[in-house]
Amino acid sequence: MLLEVGTKAPAFTLPDQNGTLRSLSDFLGKKVVLYFYPKDSTPGCTRQALAFGALEEDFARENAVILGISKDSVASHQRFAQKNSLPFLLLADPDLAVLQAYGVWQEKRLYGKVSMGTVRTTYLIDEEGVIQQVYPKVKPEENPKEVLALLRGERA
Repeated sequence: MLLEVGTKAPAFTLPDQNGTLRSLSDFLGKKVVLYFYPKDSTPGCTRQALAFGALEEDFARENAVILGISKDSVASHQRFAQKNSLPFLLLADPDLAVLQAYGVWQEKRLYGKVSMGTVRTTYLIDEEGVIQQVYPKVKPEENPKEVLALLRGERA
């Protein structure tokens, strides 16, 4: 189950692509675009990361930081971030603790096969750590523009 708007975002501490521990509380006072994605260096995830990266300065102007989370390792995140020149943090959650806390680790069906995996989801968290918006099952290229439009008070 995904978390609902108005819910306090679950606290977490995870290593980023450089191995530095980052906590959600580090970003109090800023809006946090917390996006969960299935796997580094796959086509959809790369398109989504590049789209967020292209708009990173626009998000910064709106007092927002972008954090990407997947179950990939720190080393995988480092390769992915370097290869694509990503200007934001990628957090490694190989134990699935944060993926589960945010309700994005779910049963998925692909070609009749059922497996557990990350459902591509984005949360917008306000300056006090409260979930402001939930974007379930997002389209990789569209999601960054949708979130930015909301931050600017525009209709996407």
